[in-house]
Amino acid sequence: MSEQFLELLSPSGDMERLKLALKFGADAIYVGGEQFGMRTNPSNFKADELKTAVELVHSAGKKLYLTCNTLPRNNEIDVLPEYLRYVADIGVDALIIADMGVLSLAKKYAPDVDIHMSTQVGIVNYQAANALYELGAKRIVTARELSLDEIKTIRDKTNSNLEIEVFVHGAMCMSFSGRCILSDYMVGRDANRGDCAQPCRWKYHLVEETRPGQYFPINQDENGTYIFNSRDLCMIEHISELDRAGIDSFKIEGRAKSEYYTAIVTYAYRNAIDEYIAAGRPEKFKPSQWILDEMEKMSHREYTTGFNFGPIKNGQVLDSGGYIRHWDVCALFKSYKNGRLTVSQRNRFYQGDELEVVEPNKKPYKIVVKELYNENDGEFVEVANKATDTYSFSCDIPVSPDAIFRVKR
Repeated sequence: MSEQFLELLSPSGDMERLKLALKFGADAIYVGGEQFGMRTNPSNFKADELKTAVELVHSAGKKLYLTCNTLPRNNEIDVLPEYLRYVADIGVDALIIADMGVLSLAKKYAPDVDIHMSTQVGIVNYQAANALYELGAKRIVTARELSLDEIKTIRDKTNSNLEIEVFVHGAMCMSFSGRCILSDYMVGRDANRGDCAQPCRWKYHLVEETRPGQYFPINQDENGTYIFNSRDLCMIEHISELDRAGIDSFKIEGRAKSEYYTAIVTYAYRNAIDEYIAAGRPEKFKPSQWILDEMEKMSHREYTTGFNFGPIKNGQVLDSGGYIRHWDVCALFKSYKNGRLTVSQRNRFYQGDELEVVEPNKKPYKIVVKELYNENDGEFVEVANKATDTYSFSCDIPVSPDAIFRVKR
């Protein structure tokens, strides 16, 4: 069994999510700038923010990768050289690239920055991987349609210096490695340039042309059909199989997801990987139950292992189109002094509620809300229901400044 470093790669849509990813255990973080990234919805990073992000990540001894994986049009190419020079100057560790023209420009204008070839390239065989390595790629992100056996073949038949990255958690695109034209066709938002409207997750019915107004489900389901609606990928129970396939970097999807999602998914996979390594990287491994429970404590769709073990069975959600959500983030830490915990409210919680506290590097634990006080209004209350107001309550346990508080619904 090889002993290569297993990198945990977390997403970040803005500075707050980046800080949480660092605190909760990411080894590297991938972000988008204002241009050329596959997500336009997150806040993303302006030029000065990107420089600050690089400095912050490097000060923690971690790495920062920048998405540059859109398929740019002719009128966008001319601004790329200046952009590439800038990101090279500020010390970005790698560029995630999907377009061969962008690859050529990156080698010319950012020659010291590592090149990671995006899943958007559609790398499904070792010959393609070898060709990209010869063109200067340090890492490939394999197509999401590959099985672990196929990835292992790529590992065995490529240069050992070529790193392999795979998605292990998050949303799954219905089109081949994310190259989708559905969004552009339906609403004029080009998924291949970072503006996907996710129409594959809308609810659909079929209508026969001679029967307008009559809607027919493909499956026997009174609510309609969800043939485009994929489950969420989750590979946390298969760390050993990922390792044995020769994968170097475990990537979490979700630059557009919430701060809480970023923190909790990173936290769960960090603990799972650490347990696996501490156990001696055994062939048969399952993370502790409390780690697996974290997968149910964030908003998600029903889970699948994707194509990792062959063609997907039951890969679509046929009886609902929504997310599963049983827990809410109710507060973030502000201070702890003299037995009182002060927090900033995010979602409603009540006097007497049992809150779960999540801190880096330890199991979640519980506290009970007692003597709830609204610091803004200067009065004791029964419910914390004013968004972003400051509340305090009695707490016998000193709480970490990095703590997140959640409540079960």
